[in-house]
Amino acid sequence: MMRCDDRLRRAGCANPARWHGMFAVAWRATIWAAAAGLAGTPAFAQGSAVADFYRGKTVNLIIGTVVGGEYDLHSRLIGRYIGRHIPGSPTIVPQNMLGGGGIVMANYFYAVAPRDGTSLGVINNGYPGAQVMGEAAIHVDNSKLFWIGALSPTSETVAVWHTTGVRTIEEAMKTEVVIGSSGKGSITYTFPKLLNELVGTKFKLVTDYRGGNDINVAMERGEVGGRENTWSSWKSTKRHWLDKGEIRILVQGGETAKDLPGVPNIEDLAKNDEDRAVMRLIFAGSRLGRPVVTTPGVPPDRVKALRDAFDATMKDPEFLAAAAQAKVEVDPVPGLTLQKWVDDILKSPPKIAQRAKELLE
Repeated sequence: MMRCDDRLRRAGCANPARWHGMFAVAWRATIWAAAAGLAGTPAFAQGSAVADFYRGKTVNLIIGTVVGGEYDLHSRLIGRYIGRHIPGSPTIVPQNMLGGGGIVMANYFYAVAPRDGTSLGVINNGYPGAQVMGEAAIHVDNSKLFWIGALSPTSETVAVWHTTGVRTIEEAMKTEVVIGSSGKGSITYTFPKLLNELVGTKFKLVTDYRGGNDINVAMERGEVGGRENTWSSWKSTKRHWLDKGEIRILVQGGETAKDLPGVPNIEDLAKNDEDRAVMRLIFAGSRLGRPVVTTPGVPPDRVKALRDAFDATMKDPEFLAAAAQAKVEVDPVPGLTLQKWVDDILKSPPKIAQRAKELLE
């Protein structure tokens, strides 16, 4: 049974029984993994030391969000195919770890998860920026993680339900709209908060929803009037809302989506260069997409094998067919590119980082 020792307390564990139950479910999922053919046909020679290490092992793919959202969708899609491209063909078992908008998962992954290459995590892309800003709740040095790859960059958006009567970001500066959020450590909070502070919107933030699915239900019920979400997630999970005009995209942030003409980027609304630099730092994570990482301390040959396996997965015909069926865009970012971008974020000027922190607090 997993004990809530000092390392787990740093990760945010308060209920040992809950964690034990969560991981018991995850380990039982190994049976599902094998039935789904996660190991697949090995794509690499199996005689290397890396293959010998992974053969017969289980690699836990830890996801810091609820089942059904974009992070979860990307994670499980990758998990179904990457095992066949890792030497030794280990079984990949996805498991969701909730709390604090992904903070509990990140802290656990960094402080507790095995540092031998048998743990993969899909981490919140805003955490490198949060580290620069000195976010006290996140106990992760992102420079020590090994970044494996991401399916694609993302465009963050804020959308409102059609019954709010708000159609543009300018109207949101005059009319209060209740926005649902999963917590202060999440982009679902920081994006609308930043719009309030730097653009002048009147969003009223309601936190502690368990995840995007819960917020979506709250929108349908009229409990909240909108939420932050990526453009790719809206297209893959709520296409019928878009087709029926039930939500309106007011603004986007980070990478500008080519198929959102007329929707302003938050940087276009900046009042000066310093505000624009602050926005760029806060949305720097959008380039990272839904990034897959492994823990510090993993031997270099295993890190390379994991990165090569990710790259091979992105070219796997069966993976690409499954992604197309799930309406998931594939524009992969390799691990070394992610690592460089993270290093660049961590070098952000202290003045800009401090101002961003003050705004978000």
